[in-house]
Amino acid sequence: MRMYSKRLKAIGGYFDLQLPSLEEFYPSLIKLNTGRNALEYILKVNGYTCIYIPYFTCEVLLEPIKKLGIEYYFYTLDKNLDPIIDFKIESKECLLYTNYFGIKQATINKLTDLDFNLIVDNSQAFFSSPLPGIDTFYSCRKFFGLPDGAYLQSKLKSSAKFERDVSFDRMSHLLISIDQTIEKGYESFKINNEVLSNNPIRRMSLLTERLLKSIDYEECRVIRNRNFRILHEELSEKNQLSIDTSGINGPLCYPFLAVKENIKRKLISKRVFVPVFWPNVFNWTTSKMFENYLAQNLVPLPIDHRYDEEDMERMINYLKQMI
Repeated sequence: MRMYSKRLKAIGGYFDLQLPSLEEFYPSLIKLNTGRNALEYILKVNGYTCIYIPYFTCEVLLEPIKKLGIEYYFYTLDKNLDPIIDFKIESKECLLYTNYFGIKQATINKLTDLDFNLIVDNSQAFFSSPLPGIDTFYSCRKFFGLPDGAYLQSKLKSSAKFERDVSFDRMSHLLISIDQTIEKGYESFKINNEVLSNNPIRRMSLLTERLLKSIDYEECRVIRNRNFRILHEELSEKNQLSIDTSGINGPLCYPFLAVKENIKRKLISKRVFVPVFWPNVFNWTTSKMFENYLAQNLVPLPIDHRYDEEDMERMINYLKQMI
């Protein structure tokens, strides 16, 4: 009698969700459940005793740092979002730098030439490939409709055997947004964010992995680049951030910095949903700090694959009325 694999494929029964079977963007990277757990992986395998992180970052990064009992210190950014490194980084210490909005690859290239342990947070730069030998992590759900998922390049590999995650019960906000509206799914989205807190390191779920194989990445990248350039052409003169568009490669958003009262609130009232990067920064900084100014006044304009040129023109028209 012929022997078959232990887990036999089901034949028959009800139809499952039909998705195109393409290729992942980073098939060779380590696949984990969340970006913060990817950072925990890096800190663990390297045995770091201290990490330097920017004031301008999401507070979830502190979760693995505090969990491991690692010392941490904040550092400041200059007006170009480059790190001000006026301190010494010892051999068992590291510095984390964020590829802000996916437009700071040139800065990362320069940082790799310096003599210290660098961790690159590419949560906002999915399409920026990791540099050889540089610990780098990605948060997939920042760019695509996914319940969770992270990629990781680590120069050292853990010998631990991680359990596989399960994600089907984190899909409600994604399904509600299709069947009803994105506003109707927002409460479920917030609940999902809370559920992802304080989870152990797990392998990426089969569902998330399958969803990542259904994406036309080149189309998504091209649309992001096009939309970014449309906004930049119309808004650059009013934008206090200096942006070099020569290396644009599928950025997260268009970061528009302008001091005008209630821009974000007014945009949201017109169903242009812009986040705050990041509310926790107000608790970490004083009102005189650049990072505080960024958190207060930065307007991250959506540019992703869901939107066409007409959508960009709509946002431009709104903003021109406001500024």
